[in-house]
Amino acid sequence: MPYIKKNPENSSSVNIFFEDLGTGKPVVLIHGWPVSHEMWEYQVNTLVNAGYRCIAYDRRGFGQSDRPWHSYDYDTLASDLHEVITALNLTDVTLVGFSMGGGEVVRYLGKYGSSRVSKAVLISSVVPLLSKTEDHEEGVPTEVFDGMIAGLQNDRPAFLAGFGKQFFSVNEQNNSVSQEIQNWMHQLAIVASPRATTECVRSFSETNFRTDLSVITIPIMIIHGDDDKIVPINTTSEVTSSLLPNSEYHIIEGASHGVFFTHKDEVNKLLLNFL
Repeated sequence: MPYIKKNPENSSSVNIFFEDLGTGKPVVLIHGWPVSHEMWEYQVNTLVNAGYRCIAYDRRGFGQSDRPWHSYDYDTLASDLHEVITALNLTDVTLVGFSMGGGEVVRYLGKYGSSRVSKAVLISSVVPLLSKTEDHEEGVPTEVFDGMIAGLQNDRPAFLAGFGKQFFSVNEQNNSVSQEIQNWMHQLAIVASPRATTECVRSFSETNFRTDLSVITIPIMIIHGDDDKIVPINTTSEVTSSLLPNSEYHIIEGASHGVFFTHKDEVNKLLLNFL
């Protein structure tokens, strides 16, 4: 199986699982919380058929990557992305980050620059800051994330099932996805490390990416649904688009957090046009 071994010279080495499909200009896909690279199934198929090389990997603690007890902060996660890019000797890369993965994209660019990266895409992203603070009044109250962690620690399978409904904005009036798709996403989430799942809640809710955004000069595309009940658009992408005035910003009307599936044709068309 394909793994990239990070820090092979010491005891803290971590194996990062990845898939590398297709040929052509490279596109690196960074998945959301709490699933794995497999969420990109419908994007990979489209991109590879259009002549692109797709590299999709599992974040440490998720999917088939190693599950260390510590180090789920964004500096470490961006370092993992850097390892993927350098180990595969990728250049002229387009980075695509969904939700939590948007943070890895932006922290990577802030920390390592864009010498190997030509473009980036943020989909339903947590950037620039999800939690409410004194200088980010539009953010989500910290109590919400405390509740998420409590739910995960009390009954993780049940919490993730409820989270999956919110993920796709499923309710009595809206059955935007089949039960089978919900089951699939739950399956991807449930195999993740419980420790990684809870630790990453703190990382994606509390990390401030404003400094990283301030140094970005490459073309950026932002995509967000206006019915996102997981990562509110007004808290995140609305602010990011104002901080990156030259970015390409697309609001998908009526779309949930899981826009990569519910509106996959529209998202895929936007990706191909941007590439």
